[in-house]
Amino acid sequence: MYQPPHFREDDLGVQHALIRAHPLSLLITAGASGLMANAVPVHLDPTASEKGTLRLHLAKANSQWRDIEAGTEVLAVFQGADAYITPSWYQTKQETGKVVPTWNYAIVQARGKGRVIDDPAWLLQQINALTAQQEEPRDRPWAVVDAPDDFIRAQIKGIIGVEIDIAAIEGKWKVSQNRPVADRQGVAAGLDHEAGQADMIDLVRRYGGLTEK
Repeated sequence: MYQPPHFREDDLGVQHALIRAHPLSLLITAGASGLMANAVPVHLDPTASEKGTLRLHLAKANSQWRDIEAGTEVLAVFQGADAYITPSWYQTKQETGKVVPTWNYAIVQARGKGRVIDDPAWLLQQINALTAQQEEPRDRPWAVVDAPDDFIRAQIKGIIGVEIDIAAIEGKWKVSQNRPVADRQGVAAGLDHEAGQADMIDLVRRYGGLTEK
């Protein structure tokens, strides 16, 4: 992806943290079925390969897994916090008027070749790990074993696993760090009045040097 140097985030730990916080990937392939993109939740194993391994499952009726099995490269896109930024928040607007709107966001893109796995034991382990990842913070977490065993076995028959060792990974944190300090402060203050923007406010402050990173 297009990567101006001041927006790059190359810390693997930070990239992995975004994947864990936003595990619903846009899984993209370009194979015999053509260009295809599906929203797929992913479980990350950070220690299974040098840059981490993504594990997921697809419906057997979804032809994307056949393209992966044939060897096409996979691109998994993980979208973090994002926000529209109005020029009205910039001090520069008052000084020169030479400002335009933009969009702030944090995003990770991971690439690699996938292995297709049609093994009930592997699939059960993958759905257990994915479920535990999402349920753990809840007061009363649901577990796969809470459903009848024959029901789970029937569900597993309809899915197929994919494992991707990440060969290349990029992070882009475009969070106003290219703006003057007064503009960054204005963005943080403006976002404070917008609902649901706590994560972006934190990123603007940390990457903009307004608080400790």
